[in-house]
Amino acid sequence: MLFHYLAVDQAGASVEEDFEADALADVLHYLSRKGLRPLSVKPVKGKGRARAVRFWGGISIADKVFLAKYLALMLRVGTDLLSAINILIADFDKPAMRDFLLEVRDNLERGQPFWAAFAKHPESFPPVFVSLVRAAEASGNLQGTFEDLSESLERDAALRSKVRSALIYPTVVMGLAVGVLTFLVTFALPKLANVFSNSGVHPPFFSTLVFTIGLFIGNNILPLYAALFGFIGLFIFFVRKTETGKRMWNRVISSFPVIRGIYSDLAVQRMASTISPLLKAGLPIVDAINVAADTVNNRDFSLALHRVAQEGLAKGLTIGEAFRRESAFPKSVVSLIAISERAGHLDEVLATLAAFYETNIDSNIKALVSLLEPMLLLAMGAIVVVIALSIIVPIYQLTSSF
Repeated sequence: MLFHYLAVDQAGASVEEDFEADALADVLHYLSRKGLRPLSVKPVKGKGRARAVRFWGGISIADKVFLAKYLALMLRVGTDLLSAINILIADFDKPAMRDFLLEVRDNLERGQPFWAAFAKHPESFPPVFVSLVRAAEASGNLQGTFEDLSESLERDAALRSKVRSALIYPTVVMGLAVGVLTFLVTFALPKLANVFSNSGVHPPFFSTLVFTIGLFIGNNILPLYAALFGFIGLFIFFVRKTETGKRMWNRVISSFPVIRGIYSDLAVQRMASTISPLLKAGLPIVDAINVAADTVNNRDFSLALHRVAQEGLAKGLTIGEAFRRESAFPKSVVSLIAISERAGHLDEVLATLAAFYETNIDSNIKALVSLLEPMLLLAMGAIVVVIALSIIVPIYQLTSSF
């Protein structure tokens, strides 16, 4: 809600401005902190909030890395948080980041905690980010936390980049296969089928079957593609938004050995890389594990972590004992957690574990791609050979008839 106030400062000079707040008490609290004596405070009718965060283009990982690095640097040299935010507002041209930073500044000026602005946008700032900022603000260690956050975000971005890079070649091969198949069934097969039908030559059953399927696909190419993409969209929604879909996806993933290993390694890496900085920032272990459970993107791991926190640690078990009760975690990881708990270096061991699994994921992805490449090439070659044979055999019959 937008308020208009008239006040005087300690020197007797009048100050008149608009101020956005949730209630009149927030405006009065703001004026008190500024040393202003209110003369008049009225809501501005017919106007809503003066500013809304418009995440046009979204907030990318690169934006978050820059934000964390910059804030860590400014806090290290002694700049106060509000001044650092003001400098960032002047430096950012991206509308999404500028609007978010303006919201952060408004929150700080109204006396709200720094982390609250991040919590309002879970689509851009996940729970682990918000929890780290909240714990750091409570402990007074924002600088160190933002330094760790920037490094963590950079590692996350590097891992995503490796995955995307590894999948480029298979994606290109599949795209070429779809393009070649579309060309053949849309342009080549219909013309050849017409030639054979007009010549009176009866192709063998194999060629007739391929021509029939090809002509059907060619005549209905747009509806078939629309149905295919619609099915893919519904499948993604089913897998990501429903419990039944998540369970089904876990079963499908678990049926492929190499993919199952990568999927499990990703969950362990996310778990370790989430819990480690949260513990370092001072968050209680139960809260840290609950946050990790919401970020691992693996249903079995997520349920197991919630049980560790709520049915293990909350009932007095040690961390090692609580993890040993769950079969979802690799035994080596459980043993390391138990040993590091006794040694008092759980956050350091988890950080090392996250780095190890990151390297392991990279090598496993390369192995998967090296396995997929020949399979995709063989599948593409088989499709082309089938279509080629279905064309060559009747052509041979046609030339032999003369």
